[in-house]
Amino acid sequence: MEPIRVKQFSELTTKDLYHLLQLRSEVFVVEQNCVYQDLDGLDFESIHFLLFDGPVLVGCARVVPPALNQDGLPHIGRLVVKASHRNKKLAHQLMQSTIGFCTKNFPGAMALMGQSYLVKFYEALGFEVVGEEFLEDGIPHFNMIKKG
Repeated sequence: MEPIRVKQFSELTTKDLYHLLQLRSEVFVVEQNCVYQDLDGLDFESIHFLLFDGPVLVGCARVVPPALNQDGLPHIGRLVVKASHRNKKLAHQLMQSTIGFCTKNFPGAMALMGQSYLVKFYEALGFEVVGEEFLEDGIPHFNMIKKG
């Protein structure tokens, strides 16, 4: 596994962008059977985390900077690992990278919107549930915060 590449949108190659969108669609739309608008306009200003196994993108995530969020916190999102590469702690590796980035660049708390079945995973990384469970695109989620 290659080290995680961290890039601004403008640094993504056309191949990077294609594979990133393909992977997100593969998991969020096809695998989870969820029709939703992935292209939300936030990718342009977000920081992207890309994990490759050779030439194959096997995981990614993004950090949306505080200025773009109503609560003024950085938001970690679009965390995804290719089905063929799960159970190898790659999601944990991606999360550690995004948390480290947020801690260094946006000191203080950080937030995410986690699917309910992943709450324990996020809690193990220091996030706490905030508020009640809600549906986002038909999938149960919780808002979560990691205090700085």
